[in-house]
Amino acid sequence: MKDELQEFERYLEHLGGGLGHADRQAGLRGYCIGLMAPLARKSVEPMAAHLAPQATRSRHQSLHHFVAQSSWSDEEMLRRVAQWVVPAMDFEDGGWWIVDDTGFPKQGEHSVGVARQYCGMLGKQDNCQVAVSVSLACQAGSLPTAWQLYLPQQWADDRARREKAGVPEDVLFATKWQIAQAQIEHLVEQGAPKHTVLADAGYGVVTAFREGLTAMGLTYVVGVTGQVTVWPPGHAPLGPRPRSGRGVVATRQRLGDARHERPLCVKEVALGLEPTQWQSIEWREGTNFTLRSRFARVRVHAAHREHLRT
Repeated sequence: MKDELQEFERYLEHLGGGLGHADRQAGLRGYCIGLMAPLARKSVEPMAAHLAPQATRSRHQSLHHFVAQSSWSDEEMLRRVAQWVVPAMDFEDGGWWIVDDTGFPKQGEHSVGVARQYCGMLGKQDNCQVAVSVSLACQAGSLPTAWQLYLPQQWADDRARREKAGVPEDVLFATKWQIAQAQIEHLVEQGAPKHTVLADAGYGVVTAFREGLTAMGLTYVVGVTGQVTVWPPGHAPLGPRPRSGRGVVATRQRLGDARHERPLCVKEVALGLEPTQWQSIEWREGTNFTLRSRFARVRVHAAHREHLRT
């Protein structure tokens, strides 16, 4: 236990180097201890009651000031956490960048970015905040390396609401995929390794997101919905229209009338596969049993509608 406490103190000292002012050290220490405490709610008020039962009010004020008003950099804190943790991660079997968003259920409407939107924690639409993150992962675990609150359009356009909540002027509306792409670009610019990017269909269906990853030299494995269109084997667009002798040279591909001249949605491709092309694969150890699903692999090319003309 003594060694663990000493390691904890070294960790806090490492993080504290990024706070900017020494007087924020106490706030960092109290907040970290509160996060590790066996509390049902990890908000400032129950933390203060746990840390200082005889002086809860004053401890609440100091913790709240540290979390909500002190101008330390959350990006610097994430960087320092990564400096501490990444050297202990084993990338011998490969590494991945995992793009995801996390919902935090909320009761009121004053927390920054709160709105009725999809909350993964609840599995449905509800009142919540959503944060977009990029995590570095290996076989043994993962570590958040970028984290940004998603600001819905109604928040971004409401000047009075922004001013009351203290949203900076330079924070504008951006879709979740745009936030994730900017986070990955920033990591790459800082020299992060170019591991494969993993993301669910919320990001994978966006052509611009996939193309952005390719432009950065990153490979990716992303989910898509059954409505995404592709060119499977034996299907291809027509070439550009022949030049008529006037005007600019046509460069866009064309869709034909025949079925083999039109892209298919992923669902159509899957339903058209032979039974022998499917394999049953165990893909994860679940809590009570091994998870198994049917998979098929077919090489296709994405059908970008913006490059096509009927």
